[in-house]
Amino acid sequence: MNFEDEDFELREIQRLEGHTDKVWSVAWKPATGINGVPAVFASCSGDKTVRIWEENSTGSFQCQAVLEETHTRTVRSCAWSPSGKFLATASFDATTAIWENVGVDFECVSTLEGHDNEVKSVSWNNSGSLLATCGRDKSVWIWEVLPGNEFDCVSVLQGHTQDVKMVQWNPSMDTLFSCSYDNTIKVWVENGDSDDWHCIQTLGESNSGHTSTVWSLSFDASGDKMVSCSDDLTIKVWTSKMQEWDQNSPWKHVCTLSGYHDRTIFSVHWSREGIIASGAADDAICLFVENNDNEVEGPSFKLLLKKEKAHEMDVNSVQWNSGDRRLLASASDDGTVKIWELVRLSGQKLL
Repeated sequence: MNFEDEDFELREIQRLEGHTDKVWSVAWKPATGINGVPAVFASCSGDKTVRIWEENSTGSFQCQAVLEETHTRTVRSCAWSPSGKFLATASFDATTAIWENVGVDFECVSTLEGHDNEVKSVSWNNSGSLLATCGRDKSVWIWEVLPGNEFDCVSVLQGHTQDVKMVQWNPSMDTLFSCSYDNTIKVWVENGDSDDWHCIQTLGESNSGHTSTVWSLSFDASGDKMVSCSDDLTIKVWTSKMQEWDQNSPWKHVCTLSGYHDRTIFSVHWSREGIIASGAADDAICLFVENNDNEVEGPSFKLLLKKEKAHEMDVNSVQWNSGDRRLLASASDDGTVKIWELVRLSGQKLL
């Protein structure tokens, strides 16, 4: 999509209330919001609940279900399996719950225990055969998804020296990425011979990495570019020549975006069309697109727009829907979720 010489607006479609504490994370259900299937997403909160929201025939969202009485503390992260059949929720109660979606109902079918304390993030791999969790105990756990809603821990990865904030699988191969309060991003792959997982690269200050806590990371659609954000007020773009036959190809820093947020950047998410969204403690959302002017020096990115005061308090999570409309969901300390649509200033939707 061409973003040159056009003006865009991030238009607020709806403000969703219902959570009674800060909202930490939002996750769109796969294959919704496309081909006439109503868009569905989950939100999770310090109120110990998860809410499922569905788009109705008029295009507005309503709460369809509240998942409660399972977690006993804050629910920090939620992630749908690729099929959309399962939702995983990670909590400060040291557990990860697996919910099965049957019709309009959700049933907790498994509880994953093992972390010493708060679980901060959960992520499914592209095939839905593996699940990763991470937490304040500095560890990353990899779980194998077995028949009968069984989950078997196949590896506990001890590489970070501080609280691990997020885990994320690469969309094109089973390579796991984790980011931490120790200012680094780690890249993990399975040892082909032994089912053991090990760290093949640490992206830190010495290779143009972040100088403070790394809060979030996201991949472009191909999986060969990654974006990360930090307490150091920067967003960094990384690239790899990763091919199917070589997971070990190193990741390299491409560019750093700074000066756009003036408080901690908590969330970044890359849309399938290449738009990077960021949300921060300055209550703002920024959108960035690749700048095609200087291909000589490799990719660079420019600000498409900044939405000041997107929320009344910190923006904790931003997530693009991968459906037909350019919908962005944001979650905030103000207890609300907002749905935004990216539109041309002429008022046209981006078709």
